[in-house]
Amino acid sequence: MFSLKILIVEDDAVSALLLQRALEKNRHEILGIADSGEKALEILSENYADMVMMDINLSGELDGIKTTEIINEKYDIPVVYLSASSDAETLNKVVGTNPSAYVIKPFNIRELNMVIELAIYKDRKEKELQKLNNELEEKVEQRTIELYNANRELTKALEKEREINELKSRIVLNVSHGFKTPLTSILSSAQLLQIYAEKDHPFKPKITKHAFKIENSVRALNNLLTSVLFFGKADADKIEYKPKKMFLGAFVKEVLDTVRAGMENDVLIKSELINLPKVITSDSELLYQIFENLLSNSVKYSKDGQEVNFKLEFKDSKLFGVVQDSGIGIPVSEQSQLFDRFFRAKNVGIVEGSGLGLSIAKKCMDVLKGEITFESSSKNGTTFRVEIPVR
Repeated sequence: MFSLKILIVEDDAVSALLLQRALEKNRHEILGIADSGEKALEILSENYADMVMMDINLSGELDGIKTTEIINEKYDIPVVYLSASSDAETLNKVVGTNPSAYVIKPFNIRELNMVIELAIYKDRKEKELQKLNNELEEKVEQRTIELYNANRELTKALEKEREINELKSRIVLNVSHGFKTPLTSILSSAQLLQIYAEKDHPFKPKITKHAFKIENSVRALNNLLTSVLFFGKADADKIEYKPKKMFLGAFVKEVLDTVRAGMENDVLIKSELINLPKVITSDSELLYQIFENLLSNSVKYSKDGQEVNFKLEFKDSKLFGVVQDSGIGIPVSEQSQLFDRFFRAKNVGIVEGSGLGLSIAKKCMDVLKGEITFESSSKNGTTFRVEIPVR
């Protein structure tokens, strides 16, 4: 285990002393102990630290999260949070500061050592990656200039290359962001499950809660990967229409069960099924992508206690679907971008998303030669209507 210079930021003297002893036992040098964010910043302004162990609740005007934001901006030092809180609100705030790790109190020495090693490893790899990215960007920029000066007729080709590179960068950015929050939740919940499992008295409710969080996070990652792979096929023109006979009732049940299982808010889905035949012939994978994405989107952007209405009717060899919610809606000025990849309206707030769901639904509609329309306004909800030919 390598020796590090560590600053402890903890307003509880006993906890700070226990942490200091645990770190010194592993030959780390304690740069100092600060009981407030202001004092921590003062110490860092005069001394170099390899890592900061940060409590979330501190004395003074700056809490641990605000202090970490300042440290990230000024010093770029890995920060490991220490907290007795594991509620969703706290975790959401913590994730926003991109911490190197998160340790739940009380901690054991073995767990602490593992977290420190992982945090240092993560920090070094991120900085190495940033350096490589900067070098790559410089080389790409230089090469672009050389090509432009060599032959102005390549301007259009270079512009197309720039657009492709920009798209790739946005994919990496969105996927990375999409992975960060679920993985943080998985890590924190897994650590908590291990702690609870070691106790003698029962923690079944808490274990159930965190197991549910792990399940939802894994589902979110799986959906994100599915979306990325879908557009990989789309860009390679490998999305084909593969019709086959399918049981419509079972299909609708599967879609609704999947959406309900992934809900993280208290929203009621009401369904109305009209004249649905037992069997139809269509591409079940494409239909699933359409209805699952539309319903998940409506649920995600609705508030607790609201309803999402789903209506599906068969008429004249077509499926007519309606998904209606009373959620945040889409600003009129941004509605022209609704089906663009990675587009997310400015009013989504802290609701997580990749901006791929509706673009996937639109692409599937094109393959099925169907039509999709919508009506929406801010704070008044959104209604999607689809018309899909089937046999």
